[in-house]
Amino acid sequence: MGSFLGLAACVLSLFGQGAQEDSTRPNLVIMMTDDQRHDALSCAGNTILKTPNLDRLAAEGVRFQNAFVTNALCAPSRATLLTGLYSHANGVMDNKTRVITPGIPLLSERLQAAGYEVAFCGKSHIQGALRDRKWDYYFGYREQGVYHNPLIAEGTDGKDIRYPGYMDDIVTDHAVAWLKKKRSKPFCLFLFFKAPHRSWQRAERHKDLFKNIEIPKPATWDDDRKLKPKAFADADNVIGNFKDVPSLDQFLKDYYATIVAVDENVGKVYDTLKGLGSLDRTAILFTADNGFFAGEWKAFDKRLMHEPSIRVPMLLRYPPLAKKGTLEKAMALNLDIHPTMLEIAGEKVPQGLHGKSLVPLLRGQRAGWRQDWLYEYFEFPGPHSVKKNRGVRGERYKFIHYFEEPQEYELYDLEKDPLERTNLAYLPEFALLRAKLAQRLLQLRQETGDK
Repeated sequence: MGSFLGLAACVLSLFGQGAQEDSTRPNLVIMMTDDQRHDALSCAGNTILKTPNLDRLAAEGVRFQNAFVTNALCAPSRATLLTGLYSHANGVMDNKTRVITPGIPLLSERLQAAGYEVAFCGKSHIQGALRDRKWDYYFGYREQGVYHNPLIAEGTDGKDIRYPGYMDDIVTDHAVAWLKKKRSKPFCLFLFFKAPHRSWQRAERHKDLFKNIEIPKPATWDDDRKLKPKAFADADNVIGNFKDVPSLDQFLKDYYATIVAVDENVGKVYDTLKGLGSLDRTAILFTADNGFFAGEWKAFDKRLMHEPSIRVPMLLRYPPLAKKGTLEKAMALNLDIHPTMLEIAGEKVPQGLHGKSLVPLLRGQRAGWRQDWLYEYFEFPGPHSVKKNRGVRGERYKFIHYFEEPQEYELYDLEKDPLERTNLAYLPEFALLRAKLAQRLLQLRQETGDK
């Protein structure tokens, strides 16, 4: 009997040590919106939209002022976050081919292998809605879904069932219920919102929001698109040319109203973690899959390599790492989320990822941080008729190459011309800089395996 009790005590001791080790590993929450531009946050200076819950994440952590996506389109951007690889390497180059190349592990799978319990809730926009992947909990929907009374499946083998209510409220409520379950492992929640994707439909509680507010036109609203390259000028993205985008005023108010609902749901997650006593042991990252034009050159949508399209919000709250109220100016990419979450989880970042962990940067280790990066877009012909393009976005200069015939170029000095009004690509005095950036573009492609 004595030996049995001794063995039992030993086993219990081992289990206790394991539970203690798990409790010291950080939890992870990765939240992503669809089409939210970088300044669609009140903490980023937006004077019309109020986002108190997102502002709280920024105030209690770090806001990346210069966060970007490497392909400003839904499915490619999501695949990049999940794989840590460029579109040309992960197989999802546009919204048509939405299949991640077989054999490429997702961030969720790496975390599961490391002992994490992993959930996906919301919109993936990947072929099959990620139902062919292993999740400890799944609550998601196919394609774009709808804002009101959506069809959603619980479990990867679950049936699509119609849920009454507002999409992002429903998804968040299920995510919160999962967070509240007892577990012995650290967890990672992927919570991907529908909003603010077109066509923008408000939650009923926000039907009168912004009713008496005047939406100002951006500085480039009246700029002549014909002064831009034809690839830009001919893009089918003009406000007023689509029934569901009749005017800047209506579109942007509806767009903002859907973000208000997101902010409220972010608050639910925050309050749940706080109530569980897990808040400060959880790394909360918030971002978007791409930016969005909001009337610049009378445009809406994304795809182009201009700042409204490629810049996104990125917030990280994690007290052991992210100092309160930090405004980080270094260029961060959606490619960086995968290695960052792995390093926060205490895992070794594998070789071959295209992103860089943000952890050293947040520790003040800035030596060798990127000074430029590669952008790519491949969906042409396709919606909004934006031609295929690649480019280099540096700290000061941006170079864009529309690489199919007829080839065209754009070159901007972002320091002197942050609104990208003056194309320098065809001016003789910038010929040498253009050639240098073209060579850098080729080098970045080679470095990332783009043949």
